[in-house]
Amino acid sequence: MRENYLTVKGYGESEIVISKSRFLTYIERAETEEDAISFIDGIKKLHHNATHNCSAYIIGEHDHIQKANDDGEPSGTAGVPMLEVLKKQGLKDTVVVVTRYFGGTKLGGGGLIRAYGKATTEGLIAAQIVERKLHHVMKVAIDYTWLGKVENEIRSSSYSLEEIRYLEGVEIIVSVLKEDEEQFRSWITEMTNGQASITFEDAQFVEFIVN
Repeated sequence: MRENYLTVKGYGESEIVISKSRFLTYIERAETEEDAISFIDGIKKLHHNATHNCSAYIIGEHDHIQKANDDGEPSGTAGVPMLEVLKKQGLKDTVVVVTRYFGGTKLGGGGLIRAYGKATTEGLIAAQIVERKLHHVMKVAIDYTWLGKVENEIRSSSYSLEEIRYLEGVEIIVSVLKEDEEQFRSWITEMTNGQASITFEDAQFVEFIVN
C-alpha cells in the first residue's frame, strides 16, 4: 500500500482564451478507470457542441493506467501534452478534460501543445494539488491518573489527537504518520513509565494542500 502521493483535492474548472479559442478545463480525482471515463463522458455531454473535448488520465499506485485522447486535434497536440503535465506534477488518480471552442484562428502544432498544456496547468490550480500521507490511528489506553499529562503532551506535539473515550479507563485516539509509529510508541511508553497500552486501530490517509 502506498504511503504518500500527490493527487488533486477534488473537482476544479478553469477557462483561458487563446487567439479567440476558448479552452475550458475540468479536473477531478479518479481512482478507477471507470470513474475517469464516466467523468469524461459527462463533460462531453455537457459540451456536445464543442469543437473538441480532449482528455487524459493517470491512475494506479504505479501509474499503470495512462490514457490520452486528442478528440480530433492533430495527433499528439492535445491529450499527450495534457497527460505530460499530470506526470510532470507527479500526480496520481487524476482525470482532466479540456474543451475547446474554436475561435477561427489556427494555432499550429506547437501552439496547440502549449495551449492544452497551459489549460491543464490552470485547471490544476483551480482543483488544488494535495499530498495524501498514510497515517496510523493508534489507541493509547491509560489509567485516569495519566490523562492530564498524556493529553497535554499529545496536544502540544505534532501528532493529531482525534478522540478521547472515557470508559473504565481512558482511551486516547491519535493519528500518527506511519513512518513515525515506532517513535510514537517509544515516546508514550517513556512518558507513562510503561503504564500505557498502545495498539494499532486503523490506517487512513490525511490530505495536505501543496502550495
